[in-house]
Amino acid sequence: MILIVIIIIVLVFVYKINKHKIKGAIGESNVARTLRRLPKDEYKVFNNLLLHTSRGSSQIDHLVVSIYGIFVIETKRYSGWIHGNEKSQNWTQTFYKKKVKFRNPIKQNWSHIFALKEVLSDYRNVRYYNIIVFTGDGKLKNITTTTPVIYRRQLNRTIIVHSESESLDIEEVNAIITKLGDVAVQKKKAKKEHVAQTKKDIREAKKKERLLICPRCDSDLVVRKGQYGKFYGCSNYPKCKFTTPH
Repeated sequence: MILIVIIIIVLVFVYKINKHKIKGAIGESNVARTLRRLPKDEYKVFNNLLLHTSRGSSQIDHLVVSIYGIFVIETKRYSGWIHGNEKSQNWTQTFYKKKVKFRNPIKQNWSHIFALKEVLSDYRNVRYYNIIVFTGDGKLKNITTTTPVIYRRQLNRTIIVHSESESLDIEEVNAIITKLGDVAVQKKKAKKEHVAQTKKDIREAKKKERLLICPRCDSDLVVRKGQYGKFYGCSNYPKCKFTTPH
């Protein structure tokens, strides 16, 4: 009996430490299961795809290849209310009076698309679709964007709606599938290195912001006034449009 209690305590402790990773993994698993319902003769699905590019590694939650183009899907699992603008650096998660900022998933997913464009540079006519999927019990509120930001139940329908005109022939689709299979990084060591590098980049960016240095171009951050009050903006504007709250 004592052993069972100890095991339960350890499991609860482990869950609390890793709950964000666990919830994220659950969300991605649910999306992967949803994507499996797409017609297999029209859509090829990749999950948890890690690519190497000249700028480093890029991890894509889900990718769907078809004659209609490539659908690049970023999965987020949040509770509370989600607020965001397509052009903002960060979005906000609110529950009751608590607010938590997180990176704009649309911009995050565009970085994945740029990585794909480099890997698939031989295919210039391919059309890329940026799709953000929220799982869990979070509610999308005040989302201002032309990019699809949807719930999981809307995912397959969104893909099919955008499957209007062909941008690739079947030979190109098969070649792209082969190419992605060749460049995909499957080794656990490489994935760990990617995660470590991503965390390091985030820490360095936050450190620069605290020192009032633009994390994008290393110019000074200066106080500016906008419609909603003061904020920090890059002194290299308009070449660099980085902003962060005051």
